[in-house]
Amino acid sequence: VAAVGVGALLGAPEPAALALVLAGGAAGAHRLWRQRVRAAVAEQTRDRVLECCDLLAAELAAGQSADAALGQAAEAWPAIGPVAQCQAYGGDVPAALRRAALEPGAEGMALVAAAWHVSHRTGQGLADALGRVAQALRDARSTDRVVRGELASARATARLVAALPVVALVIGAGSGGDPLSFLLGTPVGLACLAGGLGLGFAGLAWIERLASEGAR
Repeated sequence: VAAVGVGALLGAPEPAALALVLAGGAAGAHRLWRQRVRAAVAEQTRDRVLECCDLLAAELAAGQSADAALGQAAEAWPAIGPVAQCQAYGGDVPAALRRAALEPGAEGMALVAAAWHVSHRTGQGLADALGRVAQALRDARSTDRVVRGELASARATARLVAALPVVALVIGAGSGGDPLSFLLGTPVGLACLAGGLGLGFAGLAWIERLASEGAR
């Protein structure tokens, strides 16, 4: 909206204003797409954390050493390779696990780090502690699925509302009008297009943020 207003005040040609509006729309779409990609990657990482915890607990319960268990886990999930190297060289494994937990979706590694630290401080079985952590992570994933299911209707409604303007354009064109020429070829139409895109992206971002807060 600001770009179109400035262009109108400066007497900028309509193609330049259209380019600004479309560039803003593309930037908003890219931002929403990146958010969805990051959320999908974080979900995959949470699954990998649970698999890693189950694998560590199983290997340790089978009598494997911590070095061998972490080596097996690193082969299955290369992201914890630095943790396996830290164990091999006698470093601070809980600290390495906490660093791994900084990755989006890998928050569960902080629980693994806590279990590792407490087990080595108290002498309790690490396999049992990691088994309990894995169960806690599994319960959390189950709760996440319930929350995502409850939020799915709100997200679907948001996408439907975002698609309605496109449907309106198709209906307008089918009824003999020429909405695209108005939107793309006149200053008022460009202002309407910019305002509609801005409000649409703002609404989608707002609903996604509410959904993310609820999931968190």
